[in-house]
Amino acid sequence: MPGIVIVGAQWGDEGKGKVTDMLAERADVIVRFQGGNNAGHTIVREGVTYKLHLMPSGILHPGKLCVIGNGVVIDPKVLTDELDELRHRGIDTRALRISANAHLIMPYHMMLDEAGEAKLGKLQIGTTRRGIGPSYADKASRLGIRMQDLLDEKILKKKIVAALEPKRLSLRPFAKDPALDLQSMTDEYLTYGHVLEPYIADTSRLVLDRLDHGEMVVFEGAQGALLDIDHGTYPFVTSSNPVAGAACTGAGVGPRDIDEVWGVAKAYTTRVGAGPFPTELDGDLADEIRERGGEYGTTTGRARRVGWIDLVALRYAARLNSLTSLAITKLDVLSGFDTLHACVRYHSAEGAELDGFPYHQTVLHHATGEYAELPGFDEDISGCRSESELPATAREFLRFIADYVGVAIVLVGVGPGREQVIWMDGAESSAVRLAA
Repeated sequence: MPGIVIVGAQWGDEGKGKVTDMLAERADVIVRFQGGNNAGHTIVREGVTYKLHLMPSGILHPGKLCVIGNGVVIDPKVLTDELDELRHRGIDTRALRISANAHLIMPYHMMLDEAGEAKLGKLQIGTTRRGIGPSYADKASRLGIRMQDLLDEKILKKKIVAALEPKRLSLRPFAKDPALDLQSMTDEYLTYGHVLEPYIADTSRLVLDRLDHGEMVVFEGAQGALLDIDHGTYPFVTSSNPVAGAACTGAGVGPRDIDEVWGVAKAYTTRVGAGPFPTELDGDLADEIRERGGEYGTTTGRARRVGWIDLVALRYAARLNSLTSLAITKLDVLSGFDTLHACVRYHSAEGAELDGFPYHQTVLHHATGEYAELPGFDEDISGCRSESELPATAREFLRFIADYVGVAIVLVGVGPGREQVIWMDGAESSAVRLAA
């Protein structure tokens, strides 16, 4: 029962879509298990760019069962638009299945998200304002509306009324917005239900059946471990659990169904929105890395903050997820730098040395990085396809990362294209074994 979880090992945007897309070629089932359309995966295949927001990355492979699990919150307009766009581009979407238990993002969720961020002013968290947090809040408050509710008009209307009641005061500024009209909202979402009904299923059973038959299942996370609502840099986090353990609850499988956990990390670090970032760079160097790496959000277009690779945080993510393998992406972005830096320790505001990731928010907010300096490389590595073709200093940089984190690197990205990857020595046979 080979089950592989793919998670982000930083603050998201690590290139998980590309890694998942590659494994999807060998897999039978691809499951998106958490998050919403606040995350996006960019995949480049044969020179064509696909930007996916809710769709599992395996949708580009004909005939692969692609599942949106119960742990995902779904904006049905975004999903139907994404389906239309993919079909328009010749992608067969008939193998998609959506959990009947997945919760919906409603118009009032987006209004509350927008108002909440505006009210915080300078203390804003930096959400995408797409209603993700309020939708998860309703789920926890047992006021959520699920995919299956789109198939029953009476239940849908009753649930909308129940969900709106405790929000009336907060929604008062939007009282005249036609999107909040009960009948209009009900009709709009029933229409989405008619479109999506062929895809709605008991996805937990589907996935478990495939695992029982020995098929390979890839569980795809969104965002990254350091944005986890429990274990990340709270409150500057997402509203779900983008860690490997959440694959079980978000897809409806058991812990023993997971065999491998792959963490994806860039050769440097980025984050979007507010929050602590001990290795953050600014000025010309930050601008150069940002432009080289195209560090702008897939979903929002926002410029990402950039910094050197943070091995303290990466080791924390490795332990939190029980990583069995690392995939390092965008190594090519670092070509041309005389010296590469890797953060191996933090210093607190008082000057204390911190070898581990601080649990206390105040300490982390004021932490600065201590760096190991490694020789850089000038060669264009975008055409490299084997470990031996990489410059010696690039291989040394990768070995340093693997040794510090304590997890083997199996895959290295050297460009945006799907073919621009290097399976590290001995890694390809491992992937083939899992797919067999």
